[in-house]
This record gives sequence, structure tokens and C-alpha cells, in this order.
Amino acid sequence: TAESIPPELAARLVELRDQGLESRNSFELVRSLTTEVGPRFAGTPGDRAAVAWAVRTMNEIGLRNVRTEPVQVPRWVRGHESGEILAPYPQPMFLTALGGSVGTPEGGLEGEVVMVGSLEELAERAGEEIEGKIVFINQRMVRHQDGSSYGQTGLVRRSGPARAAAKGAVGVVIRSLGTGTHRFAHTGATRYEEEIPEIPAAALAIPDADLLEMQVATGKPVRFRLELGAQRFDDVESATVIGEIPGRETPEEIVLLGAHLDSWDKGTGAIDDGSGVAITLEVARMILALPEPPRRTVRVVLFANEEFGLSGARAYPQGRESEIEQHVLAMEADLGPGRVWRYRARTDEASVEDAKQLIRYLAPMGVTWSDNTAGGGPDLIPLRYMGVPMVDLRPDATYYFDYHHTDDDTLDKVDPADLAQNVASYAVVAYWAAEREGTLGRPPVEEPPEWMRSGR
Repeated sequence: TAESIPPELAARLVELRDQGLESRNSFELVRSLTTEVGPRFAGTPGDRAAVAWAVRTMNEIGLRNVRTEPVQVPRWVRGHESGEILAPYPQPMFLTALGGSVGTPEGGLEGEVVMVGSLEELAERAGEEIEGKIVFINQRMVRHQDGSSYGQTGLVRRSGPARAAAKGAVGVVIRSLGTGTHRFAHTGATRYEEEIPEIPAAALAIPDADLLEMQVATGKPVRFRLELGAQRFDDVESATVIGEIPGRETPEEIVLLGAHLDSWDKGTGAIDDGSGVAITLEVARMILALPEPPRRTVRVVLFANEEFGLSGARAYPQGRESEIEQHVLAMEADLGPGRVWRYRARTDEASVEDAKQLIRYLAPMGVTWSDNTAGGGPDLIPLRYMGVPMVDLRPDATYYFDYHHTDDDTLDKVDPADLAQNVASYAVVAYWAAEREGTLGRPPVEEPPEWMRSGR
């Protein structure tokens, strides 16, 4: 039988929820970050300015033990980028380089286009069909409330260029991983593989992908010209920023609230992940304002370089393995500012009923219980494979991927009331985990994926 939440704790959860719904401080935090700093791409002056902003803001809020933890991050510069269809019907293309792409030779790269609808179709094509060509991977992303299509199509961006290069392609363009129809392209990281040539790779704006598809459909040979000025440099130093509310009874036990401080170089990073930064900081401010701190420590972690390699996520557990065992819960806000609609946990089976109790405090905001398969968010991947209990508060991502990783990720996409509902939801879960009598049981530890073991 699930324990009942004591009346005093129950009253506090309602108080925090109602206060969070009314507050607009979180929107002011996003406004401050996007106005005073703007884009925060790894290794740039904006990245350094964001670290300074986070330290200053945490101190202003009143968090304790505010500190930076140095993290080495890659340095990549986008440079000039352009593309055009040369034949059969010449047209300029709107595109953007994929993060980490190599540049084209001086003067650009020209080639005949081969279109495939998926990585599976690419794998089926004979090498002579691909060799020397520019591969166009034309896989559509589908709009879903939970954003699940991104996970299904993300491999196209991450691995498509390397897989095409393995078959002899000289360049790759992909249909942007996006759900809107605006004429801007969605960037995002790609990964090259050892012993496979590194070829230039770009994402086409969705209307331009449609246009290229229609030209291919004529049956006439399509020639494309791609020019990318992208360059890679030596790694540089950034930092993860941490601040805490020390627990009053068992400060060694930690409830982690995470978001990532960096953004892509396009837009101002308001939805990805300025909104997440604001949610975690505002929840901490609200808990700090209570008459006494919670039983356990609440730790806000603003991770370095999530977008371009999870640098902060990889670095966080290093040297604190025993402390990780004292992390009683971890949550990350990194799917935009849409209203939270789904709640799920990741704990041992014996604790699931305990976790489900919280739905009575979340349900009035339109949140439903899902299951015990929480993923935790990108920056929490290493902690997930170390057995840390987690909670996912899934925001409505119906329109998130209209703007994700584009020039249009700006403050006007953040609705203050929706953001406040996120704050209220996170505050309920975070305070409950930090104040309740017992801790959730740890889920079974899974074998980490190859990329975590290899460090690539």
C-alpha cells in the first residue's frame, strides 16, 4: 500500500503549485538570458557570458555553494553557407550546416543528387548509385504531442552523413528535422566515424526539401551546388554551473534539477533551453523562500554543451561516483516551455505506487500519470545508467519542433502562463522528493550504450 502524504507536506505541495502557477518570474529569467546573453554556442563569447550570467543569477536568487566546474568543449564555427539547384531548374536553396560538418572545398562542391527516403533505403542502394553523388535524405518528421518523431528521425542527422560517405557520397543534404513549414533550416549535430571520409553535410529548410524532391520527381538529372565555410578548432574550456539549497537534515542526499545552459548559434535559445534554465532556477527560488529548507539538498545543475556532445553531462559524474549514489532523484527540463501533460517515473517497482501519489497534485494542471519508464533527459543519460531514480515531466511538444535549432528560437515563442505551469509541476515533484520521509528505490542498472563506454 502506498504511503499517504502527511497533511503538512500535502499543504506545502498545494502552496508551491498555486504559487508557481501565479508567478511570472520564470519568464523574466528567460527574458534576461535571451536579451543579455542571446546565443550560447559552446566555446563562444556567448557561452562564456552565459556562465557569468548563471553564476550571478544563482547568487542573486540566494543559492548556496554556487560554483563552476570546468568542462572541455569542442569549438566549431559555421561560416558562410549556401546552396542551389543548378539543373534542371536553377533555384537558390535555404540551408544550414549540420553541427560538426566539415567545410566544402574552396568554391563549393557540385554533384548529381541521389534521393533516398530513409537510412534503410540508403543502406539498400548499391555503392555505384551513391559514389561521387550528393545524397539527399528526405525523411519526414511527424508532429506528435510527445515529440517522439524526433527520436525516430534523429539518426538521419546524426549518422546519415557518415553512412552516405561509407558508400562513396561526396556530400549530404537532409530534410530538416522539423515539423513546421517556415523557410528556415534546423541545425543539429552530426557524427563522423573513424576510417570513413568526412563529407560536408547540411539541412534544407522544409519547403526547399519539398522543392528538391519535386525536381528529382521530374526524372531529369538534378545537379546541386553546396558551399559550407565550416571549420573546427581545438577544444576550449567552458563550465557547468551549480548552485544548491543545502538540506536541513540529510544534506548529503541530493535532488537534482537540471537544464543545459548552452544553445545553438542560431536564434537566442529561448525554448532550447532558456526555458529549462528558467524553470529550474525559479523552482529553486520558490523553495528557498519557504520558512525552512527541505530535508534534503536541492541542487540546480546547468550543464555545459548539451547540444554539441553532452560535454557537461559526461563530466558531471567524474570524481563523484560515491556522491551519485546519494542522488535520490534527478529531473531535467529540456523539451521547451509547452504545458506539462504527462508524468512518469523511473524507480524500482516497489516505489512506483509512492511516485504515483503525486498525480493528485499534478492532475488539476492537466497532468496524467504514464508509466515507470522515464528517460530523464539528455544530460541525465550518464546518471540513468548509474541507477539514479528519475522523473520526466513531459511538456506539450506539438509545436516545439517548428522552431527547434533554428533562427526562430526566440523569446516570443515562450508563453508565460505555460512556462509557469512547468514551474508549478517541477516544484511539486522536487519539493516532495526533497522533503518526504523516505527515498524512492533505485531502478535496475542497465548496461550503458557504446558511445558512453568509448567516450565518442
